[in-house]
Amino acid sequence: MRSPRRCSRNGCPRQAVATLTYVYSDSTAVVGPLAAYPEPHTYDLCETHARSLTAPRGWQLVRHDGEFEAPPPTTDDLVALAEAVREAARPVQRREEGTPPTPGRRGHLRSVPPPQ
Repeated sequence: MRSPRRCSRNGCPRQAVATLTYVYSDSTAVVGPLAAYPEPHTYDLCETHARSLTAPRGWQLVRHDGEFEAPPPTTDDLVALAEAVREAARPVQRREEGTPPTPGRRGHLRSVPPPQ
């Protein structure tokens, strides 16, 4: 399942709720609600970093005044969850006697017979 977007600040583990965009032609930094999709040249921020951000010297900062909220789950999230549940519910396929086990997620722990 796709995980929620995280804050772009180094070392910050919190979920992103805002997007920072620089408008270089106007020397303006804009902090608004989280964009629907991550875009190049934008930065996702948690609420703490979105509220405490300052603009570079000589730049104007435009900040969203309302509440920053985490985005609701999308249909992509729901489809990913359904696929994960289906994968977990699949029966384990038995292998025929004498065939080597195939590497994979299931059966990764094996007993090793004693040397003869």
